Amino acid sequence: MELLKDLWQFMRERKKFWLIPLILVLLLLGFLIVIGGSSALAPFVYTLF
Repeated sequence: MELLKDLWQFMRERKKFWLIPLILVLLLLGFLIVIGGSSALAPFVYTLF
């Protein structure tokens, strides 16, 4: 949680709010990779790509 707090403070102080969508997309892709490799939902995730 400390990392997220530091990241938010960095974006707020330096007006780097354009990083928020980039971080969200990377988190979503990481989540899909984790789910796609280790669950019964894998066939459904693979159809997205």
